[in-house]
Amino acid sequence: MSVKQQYIDLFREQRELIDAHAAPALNAFREQAAEVLEREGLQRPKDFTQVDPEEVLAFDYALNLARYEVPTRKEDLFTCSVPELSTNLHFLVNEQYVEPVSSHPHSSASNYFAGSLRQFATEHPELIEQYYSRLALNQEAQYDIRAEKTNVTAHRPLGEAALNTLLCQDGFVLYVPKGVQVEKPLQLISLLRAVDDQMAVQRLLIIIEDEAKASLLVCDHASDLADVRLLSLQTTEIFVGRNATFDFYALEEHNEKVSRLSTVYVEQQEGSNAAIGQYALQSGTTRNRVYIDLKGEHAETHLFGLAIADGEQKVDNLTYIRHRVPNCQSHEFFKYVADDKARCSFVGRILVQQGADKTDAHQTCRNLCLSTDTRMVARPELEIYADDVKCSHGATTGQLDQQALFYMRTRGIPEAEARMLLMFAFMDDVIDEIRIEPLKDRLRHLVEKRFRGELTQCKSCAIKK
Repeated sequence: MSVKQQYIDLFREQRELIDAHAAPALNAFREQAAEVLEREGLQRPKDFTQVDPEEVLAFDYALNLARYEVPTRKEDLFTCSVPELSTNLHFLVNEQYVEPVSSHPHSSASNYFAGSLRQFATEHPELIEQYYSRLALNQEAQYDIRAEKTNVTAHRPLGEAALNTLLCQDGFVLYVPKGVQVEKPLQLISLLRAVDDQMAVQRLLIIIEDEAKASLLVCDHASDLADVRLLSLQTTEIFVGRNATFDFYALEEHNEKVSRLSTVYVEQQEGSNAAIGQYALQSGTTRNRVYIDLKGEHAETHLFGLAIADGEQKVDNLTYIRHRVPNCQSHEFFKYVADDKARCSFVGRILVQQGADKTDAHQTCRNLCLSTDTRMVARPELEIYADDVKCSHGATTGQLDQQALFYMRTRGIPEAEARMLLMFAFMDDVIDEIRIEPLKDRLRHLVEKRFRGELTQCKSCAIKK
C-alpha cells in the first residue's frame, strides 16, 4: 500500500475524531484535500533535490488526533530574551496553539488577531472560507502554466499541503485588517515535544489586508525529552493586500532526529512589499518550498535564506516566483555552507509570464562545500515570455579561499579561527537582507556560534525539559 493511501485510509477511519477536535470551517475542506492527495500523491519532483517527502512520511509516526494535552507549564517552558528585540510572543506545542502567559496579552483584544486557528475558524468562518486553502489546494493557483508557442509546463506539487489540510485541527493565524499598522514584531515559538515518535501537522494562515503592515518571526525548536523521531509537516499561506507590507522570517533550530517538510505560499497584490526569509541553522532533514505569486502591478518581493549543514544532514530549498503582471520586482538570494556528508540543494525558478513587461527579477545562489564528501546541487532557472525585462540568475559553488586562509594564518590567526571567520563573512550579506535590526544582529550571533560548534539551540530561547 502506498504512503498516500495509508494516510487517506487513516483519515476515513478517524474522520469523526478529527472533525470533533477542529472547527466546522476547517472540516469543510477535508474532502477536497483527500481528492487532491489521491490525485497528486506525495511524489518527489524531478528537481534534483535530496529529500524525498514520501520516504520521510513513510515512517510510522504517531498523530495526536484526540488532542491529548501535552504537559506544559508556559511560564517554565518558554523564555525568550533576544537582546533589544521586543516582540509579542505566541506559542505552538506541536500543532496546538498555547495561550501566551499573562505578561504577553492576547492580541485579539487589539485591532488585529493573532492566535489559534481553531478559534479563528470558529469566530470568523467567512474569512476561513475566503482564504484558507485557497493557495494550497485551489486549481487556479496550481502553477500549471503553459505559455503560448511553447511546451514548457511549470508544475507545483500539492500533495504535502493536501495532507496537511486533511489532518489539520489547529495552528496559528495572523489577521491584520485594512490599514492597521502593527509596529511591534510578532514571534511564534513552535516547539516539537513528545515522548514517542510523532508527527505535528502545523498550519499557519496570515492575512495582511490592504495598506496594513506587520512582521512575524517563527522559531522552530525541538525539545530533547527523549530519543525520538519527530516530523513537522508545516503549511503556511500568506496573503499580502494592496500597498501592504509584511516580513516573514522562519528560523529552524532542530536536532538530527527531526524532519521538516515546510511549504509557504505567498500571494501579493498591487503595490505590496513582502520579505520572506528561511534560515536552517540546525536540522536533521529539511525540505522548504516557497511559492510566490505576484498578482498586482508594482508588487515587490524579497526572498532570501541560508543553510548550514554538516554530519549527514539534508537541506532542500525549492523556490518559485511567478510574475503575472507588469512592473513587479523580485530579488532572491540564498547561501549554503555544507560540510562532512551533508546533502543540500537549491532549486529556484522565476517565471515571467506573457504580458509581464518591465519585470525586474534577480536570483542568486552561492555555496561553500568544505568536504569532498559533501554534495551540493544548485539549479537556478528563468522562464521569460515577456519583453522589456531585467532578469538575471546564477549560482556558484566552491571551497574556502585558500589564499585568504593563508594570509590570515600568516597574521597569527589559528586555522580553525580563520576558517570560521571566512565562513561567517561569507554569510554576512545574506543576513544583511533582514529588515529587523535586532533580529539581524541576533542571527549573526547564532551563525557564529553554529560555525564554532556551540549551537544546539538558541540560548536566549530557553527550552526546559
